[in-house]
Amino acid sequence: MKKIFSAFIIAVGCMFMAMPAQAQLIKWGVKGGVNLTKIDWDGGIDKNKENSAGFFIGPMAEITIPIVGLGVDGALLFSQRGKGDVKQIGAEVPINLKYTIGLGSLLGVYFAAGPDFFFDFDKKDNVDRRKTQVGLNLGVGVKLIKHLQVGVNYQFPMGDSFKWKEVGHAIGAKNKTWQISAAYLF
Repeated sequence: MKKIFSAFIIAVGCMFMAMPAQAQLIKWGVKGGVNLTKIDWDGGIDKNKENSAGFFIGPMAEITIPIVGLGVDGALLFSQRGKGDVKQIGAEVPINLKYTIGLGSLLGVYFAAGPDFFFDFDKKDNVDRRKTQVGLNLGVGVKLIKHLQVGVNYQFPMGDSFKWKEVGHAIGAKNKTWQISAAYLF
């Protein structure tokens, strides 16, 4: 009798865990925000660590395991960062592992980390741009009332974003970017 009762309790527990998981594992939405970029030139040339603002916008998807709070989100964003000759315009693909702590669907705090891929569309004569760049995202944010997310993350570039050729020899630069984002998931 104990085995039957134990099996029944386990089955009921699994059913309650599976019901929220079947509700909606994948959420789709729109993500947008502001890029605050610091251009860090090698060798400390003039205008080192200049700041600039840009934007990003695009579709987003999120998969979350409801009770555990662990999930993955990804987006395909049109992104603009930098200014002048070193302005970067392209497609950005951040993929983050997220851990959410909260009060169910009303309010949650999340921590996110993962790779960020940037594909540059622009081409300037005096700037040697890397067509593909890889960085690392670290971020935090809040989830409000099931659908809205507001967050901040920092992107560490894993190499030079471009090299400036006009000064006689090539000087590398990295775009270190803070992103302030808002996402609405359906």
